[in-house]
Amino acid sequence: MTWNRKELSVKKIILKIVFAVATASIVPMSAAVNAQEPSAEDLAKAAQNPIASMISLPFQNNTNSNFGPEEKTQNILNIQPVWPFSVGENWNLITRTIIPVMSQPALTPNGERTSGLGDISFSGFLSPKVAGKWIWGAGGVALLPTGDTELTADKWGLGPSVVALTFDGAWVYGGLINNIWSVSGSGNNDLNLFTLQPFINYNLPGARYFTFAPIITANWEADSGEQWTVPLGLGYGKIFKLGKLPVNGQMSLYHNVERPTNQADWQLRLQLQFMFPR
Repeated sequence: MTWNRKELSVKKIILKIVFAVATASIVPMSAAVNAQEPSAEDLAKAAQNPIASMISLPFQNNTNSNFGPEEKTQNILNIQPVWPFSVGENWNLITRTIIPVMSQPALTPNGERTSGLGDISFSGFLSPKVAGKWIWGAGGVALLPTGDTELTADKWGLGPSVVALTFDGAWVYGGLINNIWSVSGSGNNDLNLFTLQPFINYNLPGARYFTFAPIITANWEADSGEQWTVPLGLGYGKIFKLGKLPVNGQMSLYHNVERPTNQADWQLRLQLQFMFPR
């Protein structure tokens, strides 16, 4: 796939905006570390709440085995800054950007591994500041065609996104759902991508927990029998500190019990989430 000068210019502008926002976030994040320290239990609850009103910077590394027709290893590091904003007296806007850094194996016998930036997604959720038994947020998700050659769908995408969860003693139940449709772009294939991430966590003493959070996806544009990716597995996490900075460490292993042809069969997910409570 080749890019004309106009497309490359748009990509550069998008990347400059993303990294300018990330850079501007460093100072407020550093100041937040010196704020009053919440308990380890409060931090564990916030880490398990995707719409908590807390600045955080997760690094999630996904290693996918037997990916592609050559059955090689694919690696995707997702950098996922979360930034909340107050909207009036009653609402928060929780923003999450996912910046994938990819290493993809060759898709042909004589091909070469491709590494670089994938397509960035941005989500925003409006959530009430005072929640009842169920905590919820609703908003939208946008897909930006920022990926390098061979790592992009080359499509702009938009769609709705909803998340809800509840705490019940040591248990946390919830889920996130969205669907993205392509709205423009020069890519050959239209996008109609569904994502469902249910999560069930069980908290242990010492800010430790077990987690079940598979990312279930469907490509509605694919042929019948090639649409769904359904992983099953389990993970373990713990809140610890690097100096004064709280960190949520997590390790999970998932097996795709349903998958399209050439999709990975196993995924090892490792995450470090740097937390900046205010």
